[in-house]
Amino acid sequence: MTTPLAFDLKPSAQPLSDQDRAAVLAAPGFGRHFTDNMVTIRWSEGRGWHDARLQPYAPLQMDPANMTLHYAQSIFEGLKAYRQPDGGVATFRPEENARRFQRSARRLAMPELPEETFVEAIDLLIRQDEAWVPNEPEQSLYIRPFMFATEVGLGVRPANEYLFMVIASPAGAYFPGGVKPVSVWLSEEYVRAAPGGTGEAKCAGNYAASLVAQAEAAQHGCDQVVWLDAVERRWIEEMGGMNLYFVEGAGDDARILTPELTGTLLPGITRLSLLQIAEDLGYATGETRLTKDDWREGNADGSISEVFACGTAAVITPVGSVKSTSASWTVGDGGPGPVTTRLRETLLAVQSGSAPDPHGWLHRVI
Repeated sequence: MTTPLAFDLKPSAQPLSDQDRAAVLAAPGFGRHFTDNMVTIRWSEGRGWHDARLQPYAPLQMDPANMTLHYAQSIFEGLKAYRQPDGGVATFRPEENARRFQRSARRLAMPELPEETFVEAIDLLIRQDEAWVPNEPEQSLYIRPFMFATEVGLGVRPANEYLFMVIASPAGAYFPGGVKPVSVWLSEEYVRAAPGGTGEAKCAGNYAASLVAQAEAAQHGCDQVVWLDAVERRWIEEMGGMNLYFVEGAGDDARILTPELTGTLLPGITRLSLLQIAEDLGYATGETRLTKDDWREGNADGSISEVFACGTAAVITPVGSVKSTSASWTVGDGGPGPVTTRLRETLLAVQSGSAPDPHGWLHRVI
């Protein structure tokens, strides 16, 4: 059993004024504004985790030969803190984020932060910056834990020093004014991840590699890119940085399917939660493999009635239309489907504390 770290608490002596913070929270957007403080923990070979601090949010000073800048040992997580009906604050399944963070670290030959330390670091920041947690529906405080190498040198090997950090940013509704279905581009030239690669790790390099395909999607008038497998270029994997779901049938007889985890997909926590919520609501569920032809033909004959993506930022995003080099088609009537809407409303109700939490997913912070 590891000895708990003692955090040195030295919060900002000049936090943003109540008036200025209220102005930010009136229209926070996503990832544009940051709270007054941050958490840092260092790791070094032979010493392990040490120097745990809560301190004012501030820029970092970095040596040009920092190994992360050259060899990309960098991982991150994303989760949210939600204002509860009684005024308190809770996060959603932070232990799952902690465990995924450990798996990402293992894949990139980085040290694994203990689960309890990961959760405590987040809790400390939320308690200190509680005033930044919005009160409006569908708003939240987005939490970004991340870690990167800090050793200086150009030798190609795992670094001997790392910095773990937590920052937070108030987040408004991802789709102001309502849930808008997105159009997607099936990328047949680029791939997100190959077997044996870093697909199931939440590492910075995966996102850098995705940007050219996202730009290609935009060139074709699409909002997002959908990835196919790297070997056959026919199996559906995920959308941008989100997992995909397919609804077969309709009403109470609908079946909810998601691509199975093959090592090249990110094991999303929203994905995992929706499998359980769908079962709670009485739907049949499954993890399977679907090809791009299965998708197109299923929408054509009506056997696939709805498609949506899910992730921390947008919760659930309906897919309204699809384009590829060889075909274009509409999902259902192009709008948010009833099953998608029901799942989204149920998940948001649990996260916001307005519905029962039968699985104990909410972690009460305040």
